[in-house]
Amino acid sequence: MSEPVAFQKCIMPACGATYSIGEVLTSCKRCGGLLDVVYDWGRVNVPKDLRFFSSRILVGNYSNIADVSGVWRFRELLPFISYHDPYLYLKEIVSLDGMEGWTKPVHVSSAADFTGVNRESFYVQFEGQNPTGSFKDNGMTAAFTHAQMVGARIAACASTGNTSASFAAYAANSGFLEKAFIFIGAGRIAYGKLSQSLEFGVKTIQIEGDFDDAMSRVRELGRDKGVYLVNSVNPFRLEGQKTIMYRILEGLNWRVPDWVVCPGGNLGNTSAFGKAFEELFELGLINKKPRLVVVNADGADTLYRIYNEKKIRWNKGKVDLKIIEDFYAEMEKEGRKAHTIASAIEINKPVNLLKALRALEWTDGVVEKVSDQEILDAKAVIGKSGMFGCEPASATSVAGVKKLVEKGVIKTKDIVVAVLTGSQLKDPDAIVGYHAEGLNSALDEKFKSYGIISRRFQNKPVRVKNDLNEIIAVMGI
Repeated sequence: MSEPVAFQKCIMPACGATYSIGEVLTSCKRCGGLLDVVYDWGRVNVPKDLRFFSSRILVGNYSNIADVSGVWRFRELLPFISYHDPYLYLKEIVSLDGMEGWTKPVHVSSAADFTGVNRESFYVQFEGQNPTGSFKDNGMTAAFTHAQMVGARIAACASTGNTSASFAAYAANSGFLEKAFIFIGAGRIAYGKLSQSLEFGVKTIQIEGDFDDAMSRVRELGRDKGVYLVNSVNPFRLEGQKTIMYRILEGLNWRVPDWVVCPGGNLGNTSAFGKAFEELFELGLINKKPRLVVVNADGADTLYRIYNEKKIRWNKGKVDLKIIEDFYAEMEKEGRKAHTIASAIEINKPVNLLKALRALEWTDGVVEKVSDQEILDAKAVIGKSGMFGCEPASATSVAGVKKLVEKGVIKTKDIVVAVLTGSQLKDPDAIVGYHAEGLNSALDEKFKSYGIISRRFQNKPVRVKNDLNEIIAVMGI
């Protein structure tokens, strides 16, 4: 039997320990560092032209879910499955019938005008079109594929919402798990997301604490009880999320944009996106890398503080861990908790911080932060496109572009792709609270707690008597 082309490797150069892909790990057994899935590219039959992947769509073979899937049609670029065997890889893939990743970059004039970037060079990548309404499906199909490969029977995740919804869908659909569990913090999840998890029938456990607390407990379960963990600390999940970048390139006719902008929460996307471009560059499939921008919310700005204020860099793996540890210790001492209306990125201790620092180094990246007010204004503008409404966390990317254009970092003629990570239906309270002030007093109080004092792009419903003349007056006809 030939040697496998994929293995797991500690990201810390001073360690560099390697492990089989058959081991279920979320950290290095030697030093505790994060793990990558890495490949012996010399033994992988990687196409010499990226246009090869588009040809799979053009053939239109809808009976092959791997060719239809926006993740698995790029399988040569995440070859931990037996892609070389035309029968075996179809048995290994765990998919929602190939429906994950049916997304592409599109122009949205209202958002372009809002940011100041020229309409013809501004795009949004709307991952809310995935089956469960968020980008998570890209990673979950890869994580569940690996879970099936290693014979996992119990799986779990901690979540602010989108992870749990996607996890629940794949768990319900997979057919090989005996038990699946979701951990959420008390009162820290939008109902639009919680409803999906409940509807899909997966056991939901609400702990007294926030996401960081839930994440700690579920990692302990993985370590002590052998529970398969599907959060973004799982390196196989990030392999699936790489494909979002492949589809951006494909949608731009394989041109590399100047900037790719994404929200910063647990920093899995940042890590995956950086790895995608670094691998493509090393393989000679692209001749330059776009610059990554990670946008935090003001109320959950760990990466912003560490990168811009503490000046911490990856430094080829020689990162100053002591400063990060001291930062977290100070956070604990002060009792600082993440607090933002963008609940999907309401995270104080991002598990992929070091991978994100590495991705920023690989791409000469930038970190910005925006207020909840800026987030909701950007969200309202995106909604006016008539095509793509997004949840608050998604709008941080567009708000961040606007801020960086105003600072002169992003130029008006630059090719910019803002990633919108989730659908507006994930958090309908945010929509109603912004547009229908006064309709619900509890929502109004919630908005005040997040510092929302303006509704610049409000589309407020008008209440009138049941009288035709008054209705006509309001209509202005």
